[in-house]
Amino acid sequence: MSFVTRLTLQSGDRAVLDSVVEDIRERVSRKGAQMKGPHSAPPERLRVPKYKRPTTDDGTQFDAWDYTVYQREVEIVGHDELAHDIAAGSPFPDSVHVAVEVEQVRSQGS
Repeated sequence: MSFVTRLTLQSGDRAVLDSVVEDIRERVSRKGAQMKGPHSAPPERLRVPKYKRPTTDDGTQFDAWDYTVYQREVEIVGHDELAHDIAAGSPFPDSVHVAVEVEQVRSQGS
């Protein structure tokens, strides 16, 4: 019985995100673990309205704040200790959001 650890990394800074993913790739490669990815999702463009006053009835606004969120997904198969060290023990930059999912995989005969 093994585990698959899926890391979903998101950031508005593409260069920092790619640097973090490359660091994970190097660590997994050094340990000889199996890694799938990184898989890239299409960039998500977001718009946030900025109002001139917190309570306004006329709805006057400044130009909206536009930004892009980039996402990468990486799967680490087995090597539970390495996956734990990367997910919980790595100091990720503040601009990178990390979500971790762990899935237990059973062999066909079990």
